[in-house]
Amino acid sequence: MVLYRRDNTPGATWFFTVNLADRQSRLLIDRFDLLRASFADVMRRHPWAIDAIVILPEHLHAICTLPPGDADFALRWRQIKSGFSRQLPYGESISASRRGKGERGIWQRRYWEHRIRDEQDFARHVDYIHHNPRNHGYVERVIDWPWSSFHRYVAAGLLPTDWAGGDDEWPGGERGG
Repeated sequence: MVLYRRDNTPGATWFFTVNLADRQSRLLIDRFDLLRASFADVMRRHPWAIDAIVILPEHLHAICTLPPGDADFALRWRQIKSGFSRQLPYGESISASRRGKGERGIWQRRYWEHRIRDEQDFARHVDYIHHNPRNHGYVERVIDWPWSSFHRYVAAGLLPTDWAGGDDEWPGGERGG
């Protein structure tokens, strides 16, 4: 087994990208109810704060803050992914490698994580998360994407409803994917 070097800073804030194995799938929004239930179940047992999140058809981005003294984000993602997968019927394509390990073929095995360094880094990643559905062409206005913490930011008065709505540029600077 390959061991990856991970930053294990307890209580840190992290940006994550988690992908489905089938990048053409719509499973995360089609079965959002199951994904939400998996998050809630894991958060009851292993709390952490979800500072920002967006769910797209085949991947998600999130900024999460671990409790003081806790650095185990890997446990949380493993349980979220497996909890979601267990609720789905079998039928996805499974490689021989995964079959041999008794794994499902729903999620990519790994995910991307980046420890948030400071307030500017945090703000840049929140903007990226909230703008992502527009960047992928799913909506013209950020507010029109229902599976986003953007609505929570608007309700809290942190962002206006027309934030990044229809402009060529977005607040995070150059558009990215």
